[in-house]
Amino acid sequence: MGSGGLVVMDHRNCMVEVARYFLEFTQNESCGKCVPCRLGTKQMLEILTEIIEGKDRPGDVELLMELSKGIKSGSLGGLGQSAPNPVLTTINFFRDEYEAHINEKICPAFHCKELINYRVIDEECDGCMLCLKSYPVGAIAGEKKKTHFIDTNKCIKCGTCIELCSGKYDAIERIHAEENS
Repeated sequence: MGSGGLVVMDHRNCMVEVARYFLEFTQNESCGKCVPCRLGTKQMLEILTEIIEGKDRPGDVELLMELSKGIKSGSLGGLGQSAPNPVLTTINFFRDEYEAHINEKICPAFHCKELINYRVIDEECDGCMLCLKSYPVGAIAGEKKKTHFIDTNKCIKCGTCIELCSGKYDAIERIHAEENS
């Protein structure tokens, strides 16, 4: 008896977030009977969350690997024994994404909100007002038929601006937060 699934991803998926997502599920499903599964998956989830928020510490990848081994060997049930697998697999095949998050504070997939910003491409924006009229928090400013701009301090990084502008204008792009510094 068992189950299986197939998940299709591309370059727009952040592998650190994928690992965090699956670990969050297994952490919530833990019966809580054994400490390695109950507390180990919680600690791993906290570390992964800190990585995608840019609040990580050097050595987090090694700590995740060490915790994974302890959880796999010390858990009583199959859930705990397999819970670290998404983390180990993503570290094994996509370690460069973890290192980009930790060392460079960038998300290569432009997914992790704390590590990205949005900006208007001056030569593409014709001041059509689409983004300005529909943006939920007033982070976009500008006049009709003039280039708009995004106040990154107000922006909630919801992606509405890119959705509204894509296709016809493509005047807004995602950038790494470090590029605005």
